[in-house]
Amino acid sequence: MPALPPEHHQIDHRTIKLLVGVIAITLSWLTSAFANNTLTSISAAYFESGWSQVIFIGFLFAISALMLAYNGYSKLEMVLCKVAALCGIVIAMFPCRCVDREEIIKGVHGGAAIVLFLILAYLCWGFFRRARAKHHKRANVRSWIYAVCGIAMLVSIGALAIETFTQGGMTQHVHSRFVFYGEALGLVAFGVSWLTASRTLPFLTTEDERFSLVRRHNPD
Repeated sequence: MPALPPEHHQIDHRTIKLLVGVIAITLSWLTSAFANNTLTSISAAYFESGWSQVIFIGFLFAISALMLAYNGYSKLEMVLCKVAALCGIVIAMFPCRCVDREEIIKGVHGGAAIVLFLILAYLCWGFFRRARAKHHKRANVRSWIYAVCGIAMLVSIGALAIETFTQGGMTQHVHSRFVFYGEALGLVAFGVSWLTASRTLPFLTTEDERFSLVRRHNPD
């Protein structure tokens, strides 16, 4: 029996969200696990040899490519996704000022990271509003997840801003990996929100809205 052709000739937006979610959740922990040294920031993986550096750069390019393919639900979201994709590439190509290395262009890495997290927090707000508009129990649960993730991303931005304003004071006086954990918090929150929005988790979706990679779907 011949195989059925794909119903859609392009990647589904929920597949994009699933892939982005998984990559974002695992990025910080994989770079740390494969690093030869203790990472004081995720971006310090750029200066590691081997898998840690490969994962850092490769995952950022993957997220950027997927964000470039995602158009959101409005013209503003579409534009912001393209800007976010550019920011991801800039973060990967312009290393941070860390492990006694200077930035190629001062402020570019940190500025791109701040813009990226602000855009991701805004997109999370969009997920929240759309979930609340559905008015059923599991959508309401998703909305609370989006709210927590959005707040976590803003906390991450705030913590990293304080670190920058105090010129490394939090790393010196609070925890040597303060920046790493701040970045990890933002990335995991970003990943959880997009994984939730992919509609693949059965306990967060009703049967009629659940997405499966192997099941044929009607167009949205």
